[in-house]
Amino acid sequence: MENSRMNWPTRLLVTAVFLTIPPPLFGLGILLIDQDAQATARGNAFTATADNPSAIYYNPAGILQLAAPQFRGGIYGLTYQTSYQSPFGIKADSRRAYEASPNLYYAAPLKGTPLAFGIGLYAPFGLSMKWPETTGFRSVAMDGSVQYLTLQPVIAWQVHRTLALGIGPTLNYARTDLKQGLSPFVANDFFRFKGDDFAAGFSVGLRWQPVEKHAFGVTYRSATTVDYSGHTDTVSFASGLALRQDAKAEFEFPQRVTFGWSYRPAPLWNFEVNADWTDWSSFSSVPIRQAVTVPAIQLNWHSSWYFAGGVTRKFGDGWHGSAGYIYSLNSTPDANYTPLVPDTNRHVFSIGLGRETAKWTWDVAYQLTRGTSRTVSGSAVTAAGQSADGTYDWWSHALSLSLGRKF
Repeated sequence: MENSRMNWPTRLLVTAVFLTIPPPLFGLGILLIDQDAQATARGNAFTATADNPSAIYYNPAGILQLAAPQFRGGIYGLTYQTSYQSPFGIKADSRRAYEASPNLYYAAPLKGTPLAFGIGLYAPFGLSMKWPETTGFRSVAMDGSVQYLTLQPVIAWQVHRTLALGIGPTLNYARTDLKQGLSPFVANDFFRFKGDDFAAGFSVGLRWQPVEKHAFGVTYRSATTVDYSGHTDTVSFASGLALRQDAKAEFEFPQRVTFGWSYRPAPLWNFEVNADWTDWSSFSSVPIRQAVTVPAIQLNWHSSWYFAGGVTRKFGDGWHGSAGYIYSLNSTPDANYTPLVPDTNRHVFSIGLGRETAKWTWDVAYQLTRGTSRTVSGSAVTAAGQSADGTYDWWSHALSLSLGRKF
């Protein structure tokens, strides 16, 4: 591929390609909130409870509840698929995807002080999607992936016997690969962007437990600006164009605030409800910087909420069982809809089992997600005359495992 001087016809063609391709970007669908099996089993309603090392993610103030150093690691694995039907009756299913997201945590109190420290490694965003080339929206979207890994050290301070505060930076690595066709037919032409970047942010959590039965938590996660550095490939056999250019694309991953209330009516029961606000309005526009100047892509997404509730019941000999539910609202308008992230309102059901001994803890959780049918109309039309209009259905199954060791 060529990355040298371009004549004006080539410049005009490449510019036209960029101007007529709708943005293959992201939405609520790439937010991974399942960072611990016990929390997943409770519908991730864990912000006010936050009583194991995964509090580093859910609410860093919670690590002050640990009486001794603890390590905890796990994996969240899921399979998912989207079904599509066009306004003209064409049906297609995305490739069934299998993903796995790791998490590792270590937290310890500093004896003789009101402090605790910890460090966590987890993936707060991620998704991949691939569609067959016969969907009818080939020139809108073909396939794409997002990977995002965070390393987070934290320190927590017991400000008062009822109030704890935790804070720490987030050190993030992000990578993306996005591809779509140029024509409406099955052909070897496409536009592709690949890039990666390191970025930093921070997270802060507060936990207040004024009485034994009630605890309140709030966690704030800052926005993170990722300036993907990589290249674009534009291949068009119809015009004889095969061009690679160095490129950058700036995405501001959203700030988030999560609120939680835990109620323990009896020592064996713990109920919690959470509300999470994610500021997807940071995806208002995305500039792509390369040799051929193109205007920023306007997205106009909106902030959205999800609401979660969960319960844990303790049994004899260290056993406990949990169940939970989440309802999440979509964040992408029809005009900017992309099949790479089939964003719909979603119902998430979960159940789990675990055990805690003097030295070891383990949890396992199953999760079922069903996206309500969403009919998209009025989405952007490509130069090839295609759009993302149609009806989308989403489902996923997930299994989460965690194992912990006390020292």
